[in-house]
This record gives sequence, structure tokens and C-alpha cells, in this order.
Amino acid sequence: QVQLVESGGGLVQAGDSLRLSCAASGRTFTIYTVGWFRQAPGKEREFVGAILWNYGRTSYADSVKGRFTISKVNANNTVYLQMNSLKPEDTAVYYCAATTAVGTVVRRENYNYWGQGTQVTVSS
Repeated sequence: QVQLVESGGGLVQAGDSLRLSCAASGRTFTIYTVGWFRQAPGKEREFVGAILWNYGRTSYADSVKGRFTISKVNANNTVYLQMNSLKPEDTAVYYCAATTAVGTVVRRENYNYWGQGTQVTVSS
């Protein structure tokens, strides 16, 4: 089992920055990919970005490319989502998720562990 705990959400203004954290524990050696997803009210949960756990390679949705950066600190098994130039449309509950299998990182169905989510609200 893998446990994920997100933190760092909050209320910010458009143009501000925010950093989310995803602390992983348990059988972290089984993780292949950690992804970030978000869900706005009335919308489906969508892919934001992902990082390969052992290789550090990242990928991003077009909507956040150039503004968001995913990184990982091995010492504490924590993945970060640095969000810059935030826009009101970035408002959502943000979730980190982990998968132990190789697969398409953008599909939420491929992830078998999820955090509880953290709210990000961007005011205009």
C-alpha cells in the first residue's frame, strides 16, 4: 500500500504562485509514476502533470505547460507542484495520485492510489 498526503492549497490572487506538496509513504519503492490531477466544480477530474518516480521525467497538460513545474525530493519521498502565474481557471481541488504500473500517465484510471485533495482558489 501507498499513502499520499497533499498540502499547500489556499486562496491566492491571479498572477500569484503556490506550491503543493504530496508526501508519499508506505511501499514507495513500488511507485512508477506520481501524477497531479485537478477537479473544478461541475467538471471532470483532469490531468495536470506527472513525474516518473525513479527517473524524474515530467509531462504536463497543455493548459499548465510553462507555468507549472513538478519536482521530487528523494530524501523525503515528496513530490511538489510549483504553480506560477495562476489564473482563476486554475481554481480546483488538486489531487496527487500514484500508480505502480507502467501506463499512460494522463489517464486517471491508471492510478491506484490517491490523496485526499487540497483546494486551490485563484481570485481575479
